[in-house]
Amino acid sequence: MKRLVLILALVLSFAFAANAAFAGKIEDIKAKGVLVCGVKDSVNLFGFVDPNTKELVGFDVDICKYIADKLGVKTEFKVVTSKNRIPMLAQGSVDMLAATMTHKFSRDEQIDFSITYFMDGQKLLVEKGSGINSTDDLANKKVGTVKGSTSEKNIKAAQPKAQVISYDEYPQAFMALKQGKVKAVTTDSGILAGLKAGDDNPDKWEIVGAFFSSEPYGLGVPQNDSAFRDFVNKSLNEMWLDGSYQKLFKKWMGYDLPAGWEMELWPM
Repeated sequence: MKRLVLILALVLSFAFAANAAFAGKIEDIKAKGVLVCGVKDSVNLFGFVDPNTKELVGFDVDICKYIADKLGVKTEFKVVTSKNRIPMLAQGSVDMLAATMTHKFSRDEQIDFSITYFMDGQKLLVEKGSGINSTDDLANKKVGTVKGSTSEKNIKAAQPKAQVISYDEYPQAFMALKQGKVKAVTTDSGILAGLKAGDDNPDKWEIVGAFFSSEPYGLGVPQNDSAFRDFVNKSLNEMWLDGSYQKLFKKWMGYDLPAGWEMELWPM
C-alpha cells in the first residue's frame, strides 16, 4: 500500500511539473495579475522619469500599458539598460522588454521578438557650427555612445577611424558632448531627438547626417512561447488599427507619424 501511495505521489508530482512547464507566459501573467515590463528610465520620449511626478513615462511605457490592458492586468515596470535588458528577460526577471531595442538576428539566440513597432535609424547629435555633418567628419575624433548597444557597433563600422567612447546611458554621453569630451553622440535619431528636446538649450544642438543604419525596434519576449508572442503581435496590430498607436506617436514625438511607414498588419 505504501508503495502504491508513493507511486501515485510521484505520478502526481510529475504531472504537476509537466503542467507548470507547459503553462505559458499568458497564464503566468494572468495568475499574478501583472505584466512586468522592462523599460529604460533615461531615454527621453521613450522611457524616462517625469521630473514632476517622479514616475516612469514615455512611448515604450505606454506601449506596455496598452498590452497589459489587453491582458486585463496591471503593469509593473523594472528599469533595464542596453547591457542588462536581454539577460533580465532570459532569466525571467521581466515578462517583456520595451526598451528601444533593435531586432537583430544575433539577439534571437537568446530571446524572441515581436513585429517591428518603431522604425528608426542612426544619426549624429552635435553642437551647431561644429563642422560635423556626417560620419566622414568623425575620423580621428571622439564620439560617444552606449555600451552594449547596436549603435556602438554601427559607428565603429561606419567610421573605423573614430575613437568611440562608450557610456552606461545616453545622458552621460550627452553630458560628455556638452563638456567637450566628445565631438558627437550617436544612436537612433529618436533617442537623439529626446536628448536634444530635454536640454535647457535645445537650439544649441542639431541632429545631422543621413541614416547609416536601420533600427527596427521590437518588443522582447521569452523564447519558445508562440502564444504570448502572437498575443503581443495581435495587440500591436489592434493598437495600429484603432488609432491608439498614431495618437501615442504624436503625443511623445511631437509630430504626426511620417508617411511611408506602416506597422506590419496581419489578417485577424
